[in-house]
Amino acid sequence: MKITVLTLFPEMFAALDESIVGRARKEGKFQLNIVDIRAYTEDKHSKCDDYPFGGGAGMVMMAQPIGSAVEACDPEHRARRVYLSPKGKPLTQEKVISLSEEEELVLLCGHYEGVDQRAIDLFIDEEISIGDYVLTGGELPAMVLVDCVSRYLDGVLSPESLVQESFSENLLEYPQYTRPVEYRGLTVPEVLRSGNHAEIDKWRREKSLELTEKLRPDLLNGKGGNS
Repeated sequence: MKITVLTLFPEMFAALDESIVGRARKEGKFQLNIVDIRAYTEDKHSKCDDYPFGGGAGMVMMAQPIGSAVEACDPEHRARRVYLSPKGKPLTQEKVISLSEEEELVLLCGHYEGVDQRAIDLFIDEEISIGDYVLTGGELPAMVLVDCVSRYLDGVLSPESLVQESFSENLLEYPQYTRPVEYRGLTVPEVLRSGNHAEIDKWRREKSLELTEKLRPDLLNGKGGNS
């Protein structure tokens, strides 16, 4: 997969050089290109934002630099183009899996008070939100999306790891323990030390149901998702 991120702040994406995502990039599991939108502005001062028509606080990202950047990176519109926006549909595990099946993604990071609507109308396929709150820009949501999607690419994680995790069956993941057996008076449940895999699977299922009912009952009602 090829993922292209369009941003005004490319330095922020250094975090994706670390951990599992960074290793997957180095091993060629997927290609990640971070593109500076400022490189495509036609303004002699490299300006990419301006005051909004109709007035209002703050600045709005201009359509021209965004459109030129998108066309340069995806001239034949082969990629699924996503704008990370608080107005978008909530990101769910189902959407993550769907996006992981695309050959190419272009992610647009908004900033300031948003993006000229014409850039969205002309160059974007869908808007996605990572939650019902507002951030200073789309860079962090884009990193979240890259992290989520990359986990489902071949060779990044073991298939078992992808099955036994939160939201895989609309359930939260069961509690996990490691050594030592006792820590500050709390002990690893005996069933997990029993070696009886049927009982372990049963315990994990029960705990997943308990946690989901306690923390995210909406998932059990079929109304929830990971946002």
